[in-house]
Amino acid sequence: MVATNGLAIPSRANGISSSSSHSFSKSPPSYMEYTSSAPFPPATKHDDNEEIPSHLYEKLPNHILETNSKGQKTPDYLKMILMSKVYSSPLNLKETPLTHAVNLSAKLGNEIWLKREDLQPVFSFKIRGAYNMMASLSEEEKKKGVVTCSAGNHAQGVALSGHSLGIPAIVVMPVSTPSIKWRNVQRLGAKVVLHGRDFDEAKAECSRLEKSEGLTFIPPFDDPYVVAGQGTIAMEICRQVRDANEISGIFASVGGGGLTAGISAYIKRVAAPSVKVHGVETVDGDAMDRSLKKGSRVTLDEVGPFADGTAVRIVGEEPFRVCKEYLDGVVLVNNDEICAAIKDVFEETRSIPEPSGALALAGLKAHILRNNLVGANKKFVAVISGGNMNFGRLRFVAERAEIGERREVLISIKVPEKPGSFLKFHSLLEGRAVTEFTYRYSSPQTGYIICSFILSCASSSATGPTPEARQKEINELFENFKKEGIEAFDLSEDEFAKSHVRHLVGGRSDVEDERLFRFEFPERPGALGNFLKGMKSDWNISMFHYRNHGSDVGKVLIGIQVPKDSYDAFGDFLSELGYVYVEETQNPAYISLLRTQA
Repeated sequence: MVATNGLAIPSRANGISSSSSHSFSKSPPSYMEYTSSAPFPPATKHDDNEEIPSHLYEKLPNHILETNSKGQKTPDYLKMILMSKVYSSPLNLKETPLTHAVNLSAKLGNEIWLKREDLQPVFSFKIRGAYNMMASLSEEEKKKGVVTCSAGNHAQGVALSGHSLGIPAIVVMPVSTPSIKWRNVQRLGAKVVLHGRDFDEAKAECSRLEKSEGLTFIPPFDDPYVVAGQGTIAMEICRQVRDANEISGIFASVGGGGLTAGISAYIKRVAAPSVKVHGVETVDGDAMDRSLKKGSRVTLDEVGPFADGTAVRIVGEEPFRVCKEYLDGVVLVNNDEICAAIKDVFEETRSIPEPSGALALAGLKAHILRNNLVGANKKFVAVISGGNMNFGRLRFVAERAEIGERREVLISIKVPEKPGSFLKFHSLLEGRAVTEFTYRYSSPQTGYIICSFILSCASSSATGPTPEARQKEINELFENFKKEGIEAFDLSEDEFAKSHVRHLVGGRSDVEDERLFRFEFPERPGALGNFLKGMKSDWNISMFHYRNHGSDVGKVLIGIQVPKDSYDAFGDFLSELGYVYVEETQNPAYISLLRTQA
């Protein structure tokens, strides 16, 4: 046994050997990690400038090919989708619901529908393409088995499809893959191979196994059967909408492009020309958008990791060919807009999609807002493509959703370091709900504060304020700040500030007569104002930290300079205030991390 990352991993001798014939009858272990001494086979190279990726059609029977205007044989996706094996699965795969987003429809003044692929057995649409391809293999190919490389939804689709069809399946993942992911794939019936430091090395091993063991590679998107399997989503949408020709737009996330290729190939053959199909990508993962604009596939240097389900550096050859012909456009959105869309799905369905699963809805909303379609009474569909949310991301999503809806603004301010500055700043906010406030005394002249709050114009619009209304309110606020000697900066679009700086304001400080308290402020308007107004002029706030976490009470940390001769008066103030508090002046963490050491 080889110990790897704290796991007991069977050695290569007990697993698959590059020199042995591949056989599942020997019951190889469910997971293994090894380094093969055999050379990796060279990757097959294809000219991106060739008009069709004909090498992908070699195994397609003639009856599902059609001849295009140039006399070339290409897949007939209408026929392939209609003849898909998705619904013949022993898993009893059925149509996923098309849910009317009642609240969002009212907010946007349009009819919004959510195609619930997050309700699939593996919580993702990927089961469609994987099953359709695997069910279409020859009996000999099924007997030999399949292999793929994925740590995401495709891996689960291959694993479950293999289990239901009785096809041995191997999934190759990097050694660094979290155990929860590879154990889940193993639970679904696949054999997991942990290999390599990253996906490039894992893919190379996947390719080696495909060649040396005679396995069939099941790609996540770049195969006609996979594209056709995903295209069954469009067929269902057309059946489920009362009049599909009235749909103004269908929005789907883009990773490698298989989903948008399948949907657009079907829609453009059966629906009216007015029915548009839009892909949606992140601004830091826009391979399809760049490729369509260039006219050939573009490889990104790097891809943003937040929407990891669509984090692909280069789109597939066949999806690109299909999208170049049929896709009506690509909408780009940022992480904050995705977080807002996750919140929308939760409020409509009480389900939480993963970031890439909510990508289509983020694009749908952006399309409506950017094209002044609020209240247009049109019909739109967003494919909620997956629900495998990483629980650890929920805090980030909740924190960024308000910014994504343009309701919240994050600012830094510079105030004179003198009694009354906090109260003056608070009064200038004119009752706006403060969601975060961070400050630490640093110099006797100037105080620096990070603050976020909900804009007043956010309450006057169900869809969030327009960019113009938002900027107008911020400009007016900043002008009022300036009149009082307060300098302010808008950090709402500053990723560095949103992700890091807001959590690092402060540090050690040698503040005379400082006492530290943890308070529970009631989460209601006026709670902070009551506290500030009740303070005496010789009590100076030297530290302040608050963040709204959705509770009925706000947990606030406050450092206050209280001269010893004011202790009795300060005690009376706390009693009259009536807020729950704990003094932390002698807390070792405070002394070691927030006080300057003598």
